[in-house]
Amino acid sequence: MRLLWITAALVFLIDQVTKWWVVQALDLKTVGSIDVLPPFLNLRMAWNEGINFGLFSGEAAASRWILIAVAFAITGWVLWWVRRDGHRPMAFVSAGVLVGGALGNVVDRVIYGAVADFLNMSCCGFTNPYAFNVADIAIFAGALGLIFFTGERKPA
Repeated sequence: MRLLWITAALVFLIDQVTKWWVVQALDLKTVGSIDVLPPFLNLRMAWNEGINFGLFSGEAAASRWILIAVAFAITGWVLWWVRRDGHRPMAFVSAGVLVGGALGNVVDRVIYGAVADFLNMSCCGFTNPYAFNVADIAIFAGALGLIFFTGERKPA
């Protein structure tokens, strides 16, 4: 579990530092967009009041606290699940990545009322209208890691 908490703390710190740097230091909240390596990497300010791609972003106050509760419930379940079974170290790293990302987005919802999304990537004639952040990447990567690094071990 120690590996999980160290990983979660690192992911959380990276997420919060990048959000502060982009939203506050680069003032993306005012500027709105910054082209870094167009079209591959751009910074586009988006306040996400819902879940992925702005889904369920209706009643801002109600959905905000519901989504915070859901994030805590999922985090609690992941912590319980990886702790109860003997998993490989990569499962704990994966859980830490997911937990760090989830808590990073929870902090945004508490402070800003929405998640600060700013990364926008497009390629090969496809223009991506959506933005995301480090926490979103971590949640996705952590969930994939849990799929690949948990379950029954195959005999050698």
